[in-house]
This record gives sequence, C-alpha cells and structure tokens, in this order.
Amino acid sequence: MPEQHDHHDEQAPSPLSQRETPTDGECPSCRVCERYRADAERDTTRPAHGHHGGGGEHDHGGMVDHSGHEQLFKRRFVVCFLLSVPVLYYSSMLQEWFGYAAVEFPGSEFVGPVLGVVVFAYGGIPFLRMGAVEARNREPGMMLLISLAITVAFGYSVAAVAFDIGEPFFWELVTLVVIFLLGHWIEMRSVRRASGALDELAELLPATAERITESGEPRTVPVDDLSEGDLVLVRPGSNVPADGVVETGASDVDEAMVTGESRPVEKTPGDEVIGGTTNRSGSLRVRVTATGDETTLSGIMRLVEDAQRSKSRTQVLADRAAGWLFYAALGVAAVTAVAWGLVEGLGLSVVERVVTVLVIACPHALGLAVPLVVAINTSMAARNGILVRDRIAMEEARNLDTIVFDKTGTLTEGEQGVVDVATTDGWDRDDVLALMAAAEGDSEHMIAAAIREAARERDLSVPGTRRFEALEGRGVRATVETELPAGTGESGTGRQGTTVYVGGPNLLRHLDVDLDATLAAFADEAGSRGQGVVYLVRENEAVGAVALADVIRDESREAIDALHAMGVEVAMLTGDSEDVARAVAETLGIDTYFAEVLPEDKDETIVELQEQDRLVAMVGDGVNDAPALTRADVGIAIGSGTDVAVESADVVLVENDPRDVVSLVRLSRKSYRKMQENLVWAAGYNVFALPLAAGILAPVGVLLSPAVGAVLMSASTVIVALNAQLLRRADIAA
Repeated sequence: MPEQHDHHDEQAPSPLSQRETPTDGECPSCRVCERYRADAERDTTRPAHGHHGGGGEHDHGGMVDHSGHEQLFKRRFVVCFLLSVPVLYYSSMLQEWFGYAAVEFPGSEFVGPVLGVVVFAYGGIPFLRMGAVEARNREPGMMLLISLAITVAFGYSVAAVAFDIGEPFFWELVTLVVIFLLGHWIEMRSVRRASGALDELAELLPATAERITESGEPRTVPVDDLSEGDLVLVRPGSNVPADGVVETGASDVDEAMVTGESRPVEKTPGDEVIGGTTNRSGSLRVRVTATGDETTLSGIMRLVEDAQRSKSRTQVLADRAAGWLFYAALGVAAVTAVAWGLVEGLGLSVVERVVTVLVIACPHALGLAVPLVVAINTSMAARNGILVRDRIAMEEARNLDTIVFDKTGTLTEGEQGVVDVATTDGWDRDDVLALMAAAEGDSEHMIAAAIREAARERDLSVPGTRRFEALEGRGVRATVETELPAGTGESGTGRQGTTVYVGGPNLLRHLDVDLDATLAAFADEAGSRGQGVVYLVRENEAVGAVALADVIRDESREAIDALHAMGVEVAMLTGDSEDVARAVAETLGIDTYFAEVLPEDKDETIVELQEQDRLVAMVGDGVNDAPALTRADVGIAIGSGTDVAVESADVVLVENDPRDVVSLVRLSRKSYRKMQENLVWAAGYNVFALPLAAGILAPVGVLLSPAVGAVLMSASTVIVALNAQLLRRADIAA
C-alpha cells in the first residue's frame, strides 16, 4: 500500500492513517474472514480473529489492509507456480502426452513428489482451514470442494509413490492449488482496486497548508494544525488541504479523483471545495469547514471499509454451485466404486477411477468465475463514481422493479430558480429581471439569490442601487439608478434614482396594487403548477413578475426515461404540496408520486410499496431521507461533499446525477449475467466430465483419463477468463 500522510488528529485516528497487515497465520481473504467470523459466532469458545482486532463489527479506529491479503495470495501463488513447473515437467503423463523426455539426474524421480508436497502444504493450507469451517458448519461450498479435490489427489499420490500402486496425480494437485490461489489473488486485488483511486486521492493531501494569520499574511503550518473556521491560501497548482468554502478568488479546480468529473470545475466565492483536489489557475482563499475524520475523503474511505467488510452474494453463487458439485462428486464416486467393484472386484483400477472422479470434480474455472467478474465490476463502479457500501446492494439492483426518488436535491437542484418571466405592455422581460436583480442586490433571501442568478445567466447589465430596505414579510424596497438622456438627472450625472418594490402577494396588498389581466393570468397559471410568484412594482404599478420553483435537473429527465426503457417503475417522494408534486411528476413522466410526506413518514411509504411485492430502491440526499434509505431494499444516497458518508445508504453516488442510478442498475444486470455465464462454463463441463470419468461409456471404449479431464478444465478456464473481460465493453451510461 502507498505510504499515507498522517494528517489527522492523534486523538481520533482516521481510517486513512492506520493500516493492519495480516500475517501468513491469519486468514487471507475477506470472504474467508467472513466465514471465520460466522464460524466463531457459532463457536464462542474460539478466539476472535487476529487482524480484526477484538471482533468488533465496525472498528473505525483502523482499517483492514486488503493489500496485505492480496500480497499474501500473490506470494503463495508465485511460489507455488514456480514449484509447479518442475512438477509438470517431470510428470510421466505429460511427457507421454507431449512426446518429450525429461532430463534425468539422480533423484529426479522425486522432484514431482517432493515439490508436490510443498505446494500442498504451503498453497493448500488456506483452503483446508476454510474447508474445515464449512464441514463443521455443514455448509459445503467452494472451500470444501477444493479441499476434497486436493486432499484426495495428495493422499492418493503419496500412496502411489510410497507403495508403487499406480500413477500419482501430483501434476493435477499442483495445478488445482495454483489456479485457485490465482482466483483468490484476483479477488483480493479487486477489493484493493475498488479503493485504489481513493488511496491515490489520500496521497494528494498536502503535508502543509498556508493559513492566513490575523495580520493577513500566509503562514505555513502542518495540515494537522488546521481547525474549522481557519482561512487558508491555496495557490495555483497546489492541492486544497481540507474541505472548505471559497471566500475570495476564482479558479478552476480538478475534482476528477473524487467526483469523476473529467473537466475542471469553476470555483467562485461561496462555492465548496474538497480537500485533496487540485487548484489549477487562480489563487483561492478558502474558509475551512471540515478537517480530519469529518472531511469528504475520510467519509469515502469509511464507505470503502464498510464495502470491504460486507458479505457478497456473488460468491454465494459459486459456493452454491460448489456445494452441489461436492455432493455430486461424492455421489458419482460412490456409484463408481460400487459399479466398478461389482464388475472388476475391488482393486487398484477401481481406486484410480474413484480418485479421478473426485479430482476432476473441482473445476479450475469455478475458482475464477466470480472473482474475475467482481474485479471488473468494482473497477467499473469506481470509475463511474459509484461507491458500494454493501456488495449485496450491487447484486440486488438488477432485480429492482420500483425506484423511489426524493424530489428536492435529487430530481431537482434543491434551490429556487426563475422558471418564467411576464411583463405588462411596454416592458421588456430582461429589463424587468435586471431591475428586480438590482433591488434584491443586498438581500440574503434565497428568492433574491435566485433572481440575481437568473440575471447572471442571461448576462444582463444590472444597475446600481441606493437606500435598500427590507420590508419584513412583504419584500424589499430600493432606489435603483437608471439611465437618462445626457444632460439630465441629478447633479448632471446622467443617472436618476427610481424607487421600486419587489415582493409577493403580501406586498401587493400592502401597497394596494392591483394586477392587470396579463400578470393575473400569469400568477394563476404559476399557482396551478405549485410555483411562487414575485412582482416588480414601480410607481404604484405592477409592471412585471417572475415565477420561481425548485429547478428540475436536466439529467433527471434522461434518468427516468432510461429507467422506463429498462422496465423499472419510477416514483417520487416529497414534502411539497400536491400541486408542486403533480407538476414535477407530469414534467418528468413519473409513474407515481407521494406529496406532503414528512421525513419521518417516508419509510412508511417504502413499506407500502414493499407490501405490494415490489423490490424497492430509495434515492435521496441521505439526510432527511435516512429512515427511507434504511428501509428500502437498496438505499442510494446521491450527492458529493460530506453527505457522501451517510451511514444509512447501501450505495453512494459521488455526483449529484440521477443518471448514475441507471448506471448502477445496468452494471448490476450485466455483471450478474456474466457471473451466470461463467458459472455455466465453469461447472457445466462436469456434466460431461463426471460421467465419463466414472466410466459410463467404458463399454464402447471411451474412458476419461485425468489428462483429458485437465484439457477440459483448461478450456473451461480460458473461456471463463475471456468471457469476464467482455464486461469491460458494456455500456452502462444513461
């Protein structure tokens, strides 16, 4: 693992700064760890497993280092692979098959047996340990099937050498061990790569920051010394030291490592910046809002930790297939022993036939079928900004038939925006909006901010103001400077002050102003859509109005259309009024909506849908939606910033983009399909191999030898590997 900077409070260690590396005596795979823990829960007399420290389910004081697991399997794979080469070279069966003669020297006949024993002892021990767990729990799976195959091959081969009773199976033994070590190494690498990009982001955190002192001068301090509220200088080309808000300056910031956004994002005063991102062009002064464990980066790392500790059903598929094969192998072996025993009597040939059945019942490809797909799946998810806390959620997403979106901040921007403008005769829409923006220039109200933003988007020239006054509960009054012909105006300046009012219906009643037919019709239509209306009053006459609403994201339309095309029903939850909910639902083509729902009642709506036998996902901002996110079959938190650490969600989408929900479902479906295909290729060969190995076609002279069985195994393995790689070509974008 890359060395991490220690940029966090010593009193509250961050998951970024602590790593634990397992030793060879500890379990080497997170999946294996899960089995160990499950077994430990059944047997309370056993000690908690070493590198999970104390057996706590979520020990955030330290994070399991999956690179240690990966290196353990890699080391065992490399050693066993190198030792297996001489075993294969000196195998008499392979020599006969390929028509070569191995170089002989005194003791060369023991190369295969000696190295085979070493490979069994060194490479097979993890599988034997976990096979024992499965046997003790009476839950046969992959580990028990592997253990059965390598133990039978080992025992028979040792007996064959010791008592000269036949051809040993050492080359089959070593290839089995090597292939399954490779599969588990790939599995561990997939887990490590899922957080690899995030670890790279952790490396981007600078060791120092330039904190602005009271005198206004920058002073270099360790990042550990930063506190919430500090003002820091971020120079062009340097990295942001902590989460914060831009106070002064403007620049483009590269956020690709966190959000996946390929283009630099423009930052101006009031915009949030994320610790670890790179400032490109201008100089920024940033007010720190979060440090240490409260930063976006730490939140992301906690999500990765949860995902690594969660149990996946993908491997359950392979384990189930392995369990069936385990019983099938025992059954076929028993039938083989009885049938051949009756025909030929109990002898060496019967033993060889039974051993062959048990050895080839464990297909190499089965050990790669799921890990290869998981490796590609996790890589694609990370690249697309999908952080999976619970791997089950990725698999359940393929079966979703109903996806419920929270409205505010998910389907909409979560901020008021101007959606329409109306004027009386003789007034231009841009002039009305510019005057309103001028009058609202000093107001902090969200409606004022929306009007100013609309003027900026239209690149309007906003006049200056004098004598601004807020009218509580009604609106604002301001004197706006307007252009007059040259030589007129106050003191010959060419400018004259005009008093205007901006506000809602209460303002009109206060000023006793009536609307003309145009503005009255505009207000009625906006009200029917659940939109608010603000008026511009000049010289006791309403001359214009704007309609405001929570602006719908353009991405929402694409996401809902794509989900409908996939056969998924879309629903919407909101605390807004019926009119607002209906307007948004009609605009986006949403199937069902629930209006005026309180946050504490949202989970009851999810229950109602689930009681209709629907598999439901909830998509929300992860704050007010926490109960519903927890209640749903798949909880999806959408949004960046510190909300990324929402504990109630199963999946976090880094970007504020509902289209990523489509990507999640598509990736889940395509990955599961690949897993099924691989399991068919991996286990399907047994449909032919086991009966042939048992000798069902012996009467017609067809009897499967271990060598031919190995060829079928190899072909199955190659097909599985190539098929898994095809997942990379899948288009999951909405």
